[in-house]
Order: sequence, then structure tokens, then C-alpha cells
Amino acid sequence: MKFKQNISIINALMRITCGFTFLTWAMARMVKKPWKNQSYIIVVMLSAMKIGEGILRYCPVTDAMENGQTLMKNEPKQERESNSSDSY
Repeated sequence: MKFKQNISIINALMRITCGFTFLTWAMARMVKKPWKNQSYIIVVMLSAMKIGEGILRYCPVTDAMENGQTLMKNEPKQERESNSSDSY
């Protein structure tokens, strides 16, 4: 799978830093209160995702938003073409 890096160095460093911070916090809570693991597992998974995004410098949400913006810009042109051919 090919992908283009779509976040900056500063953004990547912030994602890695925040990801490790939340990962450490959630893991410390899991060790302290092992019977309450379910809510902290979600935080661990999201933190790991942010760390991965920072390392790869690719965010799928940003990519989806950019592709959506491109599609929205191209859509009105197609509607005008179809409306002009339908008019008599």
C-alpha cells in the first residue's frame, strides 16, 4: 500500500509526545487498578495509534478530509454538466 506523508514534522512530534504521555498514564492506571482495565485499554489503543501516525507521518483522517475536500470541489462541475444536458 502506497501512501503519501500528510503531516508535518512538528505535528508528528506532537503526536508522538502526546501518544507516549497518554500511553504511560493509561498503563500506570492499569497496573494500579487492574480490575478497571476496559476503559484504559481504549486509551492505550488510541495512544498507540497516535504514536504510529507520528512515526509514519501519515494520518488516515487527514487524508480522508483532504480527499473529501477534493471531491466536494469537483462535484458542482459534474452537476452543472448534467443539468445543462437535461434542459430543453
